[in-house]
Amino acid sequence: MRRLLPFLLSSAVAVSAPVMAAAQSSPEPVAGQALKSEQPALLVADRIFITRERKLVAEGNVEAFQGDVRLTAERITFDRETGELTLEGPIRIDQGRQATVLADAAQLDDGIQNGLLVGARMVFDQQVQIAAVEATRTSGRFTQFSKVSATSCHVCSDGSPPLWQIRARKVIHDQAERQLYFEGAQFRLLDVPVFYFPTLRLPDPTLERATGFLVPSIRTTSQLGTGVQVPYFFKLGDHRDLTLTPYLSSKTTTLGYRYRQAFKNGRLQFEGAYTRDDVQTDQDRGYFFANGWFTLKNDFRLTFDIQTASDDAYLVDYGLPDYDRLRSEIALERIKRDTAFRTSFIHYKTLRDSEDQDEIPSRVFDLNYEKRYFPKATGGEVRLGFLTHAHDRTSDEDVTGRDVARATFDAQWLRSWTFATGLRADVELGASVDRFDIRDDSTYPEQITRSTPRAALTLRYPMSRREASGATQFLEPIAQIGWTHVSDTDVPDDESTFQEFDQGNLLSLSRFPAEDRREDGTAAVFGLNWARSAPGGWQALATIGQVFRADADPSFTLSSGLQGTSSDLLLAGHIKTIEGLTLSARGLLDGDLSFTKAEIRGAWSNETSGLSGSYIWQEPDPTESLDEEISEIRLTGRHRIDENWRTNALARYDLAGSEPLRLGLGLTYENECVQVNMSVSRRYTSTSSIEPSTEFGFTVALTGYAVEGAGKKYKRKCS
Repeated sequence: MRRLLPFLLSSAVAVSAPVMAAAQSSPEPVAGQALKSEQPALLVADRIFITRERKLVAEGNVEAFQGDVRLTAERITFDRETGELTLEGPIRIDQGRQATVLADAAQLDDGIQNGLLVGARMVFDQQVQIAAVEATRTSGRFTQFSKVSATSCHVCSDGSPPLWQIRARKVIHDQAERQLYFEGAQFRLLDVPVFYFPTLRLPDPTLERATGFLVPSIRTTSQLGTGVQVPYFFKLGDHRDLTLTPYLSSKTTTLGYRYRQAFKNGRLQFEGAYTRDDVQTDQDRGYFFANGWFTLKNDFRLTFDIQTASDDAYLVDYGLPDYDRLRSEIALERIKRDTAFRTSFIHYKTLRDSEDQDEIPSRVFDLNYEKRYFPKATGGEVRLGFLTHAHDRTSDEDVTGRDVARATFDAQWLRSWTFATGLRADVELGASVDRFDIRDDSTYPEQITRSTPRAALTLRYPMSRREASGATQFLEPIAQIGWTHVSDTDVPDDESTFQEFDQGNLLSLSRFPAEDRREDGTAAVFGLNWARSAPGGWQALATIGQVFRADADPSFTLSSGLQGTSSDLLLAGHIKTIEGLTLSARGLLDGDLSFTKAEIRGAWSNETSGLSGSYIWQEPDPTESLDEEISEIRLTGRHRIDENWRTNALARYDLAGSEPLRLGLGLTYENECVQVNMSVSRRYTSTSSIEPSTEFGFTVALTGYAVEGAGKKYKRKCS
């Protein structure tokens, strides 16, 4: 009996070996080797006996277990003399949750490497199934199916055909390579032959990465006409791959590519395309993007992100990310508990018609280092920082070709006290020294040295209370008095040309985004934070604040809200409800109780629908190159119509100009074995190099077999 049990359980291992091979990087051991398994085996049956011919028989609800393999049959007979193992069905072999083999009857040899299964069906991952009249296993590696039907669609018991299937005269499964070889294959839609393939090779559904075609797509645009994209995936190893995507239409010939490789200490990816088209005749067009990161010794990390394109309109013409500037950066950094180091080189390529590439700071170098100390003598925290920044323009013209280099040393001491009354006091003392080196601008001296001492006292009085409903409210009045003195304010302004006033810099002593500009003089800040949190998940936050100065700072722009001796009133809030609604808003209210800048963002979603949107408004500001007001709304939405159909939409509208900017609509049909995507979009904006265009998209994917779909799947219902 002990000798028979490994044989019985090994039959399950042998028949379901194609699935077991998928979990291993090396080929599956042959069935003979499986006999050496040391996993405990168990045989259960209504009746077990030995016949006069010395055959061992188990019959009646026979079940055999070993590891995650489970075999069930109506009767099992083992002939010790011939080594023949006979199984009578219905037979079912389960390998974990990965595959199931069904058969009416089976006959295997003593090595479990050769045998015959009658009425065989193999089901992968409880979905993809291969049904055959019979299956023959040879050499412990190959399984040959005869008169085969393969599909990932739900098969109805009433005999109606699945949505799609592959019919073949013969299919050979190679468990070592995890490949399926079809002979005389027909691809059928609702049992109607559509394509015929004399031979066809497909990866085993358990193989995650295999060389072959990916999902094709059809793309139609008003500029490029109708074209087809057919990606082909090359598996170059376990940790690298290459995808080539030819894109052919009557007006373009494009070859796209993507290369990915994973290393033990990093990742990298290259992608791009080479194009010849009728949009810009007799010109080579294309783009190249690269990104990656690597972990180096001593906790250093190297990152890079490269972006380049042949011309300003290429990305828009081919439906790629619609950037207005291409930003390439390589950086080295190390962030630890008390030290932070980062250095980077950045290159900008403008795609805007309003900008001259030679006159923008296109090459930028930054180096930042900060160290924290906690001295026991004075208490609190000391921060020392060293920063260098340099940017240059390719133009050598006076003023318009100005290049600037800056080095900054900064030191500050921070300490907090919390008194018995609950009052919290924060003190900041610091100073910075900036050294500027200016070239190609005769309106400034070549070198400027500037010092800026500063001090601030901030008082907070946080209060909280619990309501009878269990909700908690939080209220925190804030007051700050700050002082800075800038020894020289006549320095070039290249970095801080745009300013933002929000709750993040309400208590900053300088609200300029970079160190080339610093606030000067005495200022006071008054503000209030409020929050409420309910047990069910309902939350609300609000901030109000205003800055008052002894003297106005002319460096602030009109739309920043920081001009004059008193700033605009900052209003900000956030609401989150248990119904899935989130709403955030921020605005600057001037002395006439009118907004100079406002922004609202919201989102709502449940299982079937979702809606998100934003609205921005800003008054004209010539100092920020904004001659007209901005008033724009953007909406995106999704809705599941039923179990199989869902739709999504995008709208972007310029309220100030009373014209749409972009509209889009998508429709998707999806069940357990097919996904169809249809989309249409229209871009209305135009420049000297970009024209308005309309784009149609169409893709069909056979899911469940070679393409994994996202989200919940609903099976097709049988009538």
